[in-house]
Amino acid sequence: MPTEWKLFADLAERAGDKHVTVEAGAGDTVGDAFEELLEEAPALEGRVLEDGELRSQINVLRNGTNVLVEEEGLATVLEAGDELALFPPVSGG
Repeated sequence: MPTEWKLFADLAERAGDKHVTVEAGAGDTVGDAFEELLEEAPALEGRVLEDGELRSQINVLRNGTNVLVEEEGLATVLEAGDELALFPPVSGG
């Protein structure tokens, strides 16, 4: 079952859409889905990667939970129906 990424702010602009569906599904990892996202929307790569690694300011959420902080990072295993989201750095002040 495909998984949908929700993209926010300039990430959606770069990808050309706020929603990108990838083939990764239950049993795959968030990292697998992330790689497929970059294949579907290569314009994101320069914004979210630095030297081939995920930029530290980028937030990756699975069902509203930041996988980089509260789960197993990109190794987090997907379950059927998971919603993934990618947020750029949030600036405030």
